[in-house]
Amino acid sequence: MSFKGIVRELKEMKDGIGGSISRRGEAEERHWRNRTRSHIAPDVVPFDPNQQGQWANLPPELLLDIIRRVEESETSWPARTSVVFCACACKSWREVTKEIVKTPEACGRLTFPISLKQPGPRESPIHCFIKRDRANSVYSLYFGLTPSEDDSDKLLLAAKRIRRATSTDFIISLVSDDFSRASSKYIGKLRSNFLGTKFTIYDSQPPSDAAIHQHRGRLSRRFSAKQVSPTVSACSYSIATVSYELNVLRTRGPRRMHCIMHSIPFSSIQEGGSAPTPTSFPQSFDEPAVSKLKEPAVNISSREPLVLKNKAPRWHEQLQCWCLNFKGRVTVASVKNFQLVAAVDPSQHNIPAATQETTILQFGKIGKDIFTMDYCYPLSAFQAFAICLSSFDTKPACE
Repeated sequence: MSFKGIVRELKEMKDGIGGSISRRGEAEERHWRNRTRSHIAPDVVPFDPNQQGQWANLPPELLLDIIRRVEESETSWPARTSVVFCACACKSWREVTKEIVKTPEACGRLTFPISLKQPGPRESPIHCFIKRDRANSVYSLYFGLTPSEDDSDKLLLAAKRIRRATSTDFIISLVSDDFSRASSKYIGKLRSNFLGTKFTIYDSQPPSDAAIHQHRGRLSRRFSAKQVSPTVSACSYSIATVSYELNVLRTRGPRRMHCIMHSIPFSSIQEGGSAPTPTSFPQSFDEPAVSKLKEPAVNISSREPLVLKNKAPRWHEQLQCWCLNFKGRVTVASVKNFQLVAAVDPSQHNIPAATQETTILQFGKIGKDIFTMDYCYPLSAFQAFAICLSSFDTKPACE
């Protein structure tokens, strides 16, 4: 049997299990209605949700080879759903799949939801695009270079803008139809000040235990301590701030922005450095997230955070406008367009010039309500998306 045939059969098994559960109540109702009849029917074995299924008995070597081949062959969406179906087959398949699938930093691919909070690849950026729904104030992040004609694009994240009296919130979710902060789909938010010059990025889980003990002042309570669900945290953790310089008289040219990434150390861009990489979401409110980090917890208050700045554009005499080289990924002039690089002080750090000029995040307009977003290490998709959302908010004092 081919690998695609195996995946197809797994899908059919999943559908069959769901159908058997939905038909169970109808069968019991018919049993009591027809118990006075004389015909005899064979006994039906009830479905056991803990049963692993026939695929759980495969030899470990064969199982490892099957999942490795599926993971290597299905490298892009929507074909990569086959890898996700392998993880959904049973517990043994899920454990093997999690071991085989690498982080975006290592393979450059997004597979599971936790991949959205892991650093991007070092060599080449991950290409995404954002669709803006003005009527509903919803911003959707999709994987891919540009939107497809059949709307089959892979949704990564979605955000809804909520205007308040003194600030604006962007609630970020894994789905586009549930923006409740009490939901398990909630993963963070972006909040602005009154003038729209400073934004704070909040994560639904702490980057380390040091963030819990040393940064109590940076916690934002989402709702009452009486939990709606034990799997939902009651707090949001500040992981970054985005600042725009004031430009009331409009004499300083394009926007100028700085991003202080409190959860990413400056050493991550140095030779041999690494960024925090969570491997799974916390299963409950009381479960420490640090046990699922690939590196030991470090006191983030004692280490220098990574600071990003926008790359300064140049004035084009013939076009009479400010220009940046987006390498064909941006086609429409907009005040929202930007590129971010690491802010390095040569007197304190010996960073190669190539690293200083590397574009970590770029964002720009390609059509009406359509924008591209390309990011790479050490930012994650969630962090990059939150930074780009800050560009959508009104900034009367900055432009």
